[in-house]
Amino acid sequence: MRITKYTHSCVRLEHPGGGTLVIDPGIWSEARALHGADAILVTHEHADHVDVLRLKGLGAPVYAPRGADFGGLLDVIEVEPGEEFSAAGFAVTAHGGRHARIYGELPDCANLGYLIDERLYHPGDSLHVPDQPVETLFVPMQASWLRTSEAIDFVRAVKPERAYGIHDAQINERGLHSVNGWLDEEAGGCYSWLPPGALSPCSER
Repeated sequence: MRITKYTHSCVRLEHPGGGTLVIDPGIWSEARALHGADAILVTHEHADHVDVLRLKGLGAPVYAPRGADFGGLLDVIEVEPGEEFSAAGFAVTAHGGRHARIYGELPDCANLGYLIDERLYHPGDSLHVPDQPVETLFVPMQASWLRTSEAIDFVRAVKPERAYGIHDAQINERGLHSVNGWLDEEAGGCYSWLPPGALSPCSER
């Protein structure tokens, strides 16, 4: 598949024979990530992962966790943890179920990680480790709910062939250099970072 990483947690997947799937196009991600999209996967309801108004007018099916709250503005196909389905010609399995704990007893929300074609895993805002092998992992880099050591442990637990950083839009240049350095050194040599709009080196052309 062809893999393009956009700003923050947005990832665009394209099958060589047709079919375009976009994961987590939030309010910070580029509009061009959605051009020609056949289906959308949303991991959870937070605006940095879903631009509700943009998706409302898109006309493509949107898959999201059951119970996600989009203010009644977006029609979605609800997905349960463990569910298997097809979207834009990709085989998708939903993993996890809840957003990572942010602080204290503040309420969390439904969150699903998506395993695509049994090869690529996007966890959303969670560090849930799927019970299947993963070739390509997207690993959150910075968040109010995340420490760098947890991101490193997540990559080590999943043991992917390659890992790319996401959830990075709030890191300045110095912080980005630091987190990338730690992940590169400690995550087993599989990690790299893609700037927005970059095509993954492992993409099939």
